[in-house]
Amino acid sequence: MKRIGIIAKLHKPEAKAILQELLPWLMARGVEAVPDEETAKLAGMTGAQPKPDLPGLVDLLLVLGGDGTLLSVARLAGTRDVPILGVNLGGLGFLTEVTLEEIYSTLEAVLQGTYEVTQRILLTATVYRQGERIAEYVALNDAVINKGVLARMIELETYIDGRYVTTFRADGLILSTPTGSTAYCLAAGGPIVYPTLRALVVAPICPHTLTLRPIVIPDTAKIEIVQNSTDENTCLTMDGQVGFTLRHRDVIKVVRSDHTITLLKAPAKDYFQILRTKLHWGER
Repeated sequence: MKRIGIIAKLHKPEAKAILQELLPWLMARGVEAVPDEETAKLAGMTGAQPKPDLPGLVDLLLVLGGDGTLLSVARLAGTRDVPILGVNLGGLGFLTEVTLEEIYSTLEAVLQGTYEVTQRILLTATVYRQGERIAEYVALNDAVINKGVLARMIELETYIDGRYVTTFRADGLILSTPTGSTAYCLAAGGPIVYPTLRALVVAPICPHTLTLRPIVIPDTAKIEIVQNSTDENTCLTMDGQVGFTLRHRDVIKVVRSDHTITLLKAPAKDYFQILRTKLHWGER
């Protein structure tokens, strides 16, 4: 690892102090730190690169922030197979699993080549209107179809591998990767899915019929949803960050992406330990 790209969450007061300590530490080990423009401004650095260009210029992307920051970087990485290391400056932090106390020991392991990685699948969601493709997005966590604040219950005619499943009458529908199973999907009553399992979760949000429950399907499945609501406030949202307004009879096709995201794991920390810590399992 000779060049490490750094993207920090700007509104975290501790980010500047971390950068001021981290940059000399990397330099002393012969590693070039390459920040995006906003991070460089925060740290008073030179040699900044535009954020969209960063994944193609470095050997590793170091994210200082919360899960939301890492999700945006994962979509930014796109088809470039550059590993991402997330350091948690946020709250819950399932993806940014490295704590501030672990940052230097983890980076030492990275520089020595003794780190572990995990491959996470992505979703590709494509919107068709009257047969014409009008939008396409990628997500690491989930693709969510839901109503606006004042919208009524929506109807989502759903097919899996060309077979009719049902028409969900609900506040919305979550299509989640295993990575996203501990995010919005979990809040909607979905299962926790081991992050490397090749599966997807389809979870209705507040369904009109209580017998409609989340379902786990193979990640090879092709999901097709027809938006039957006439309300103008129905949206497709990717990772809770990128949105697109849907119209009546728009078709949303969701499949596993051909590309994956590589996340570096914290040394000596396993997924069940993360669940115990973040979800307070075993506490009274």
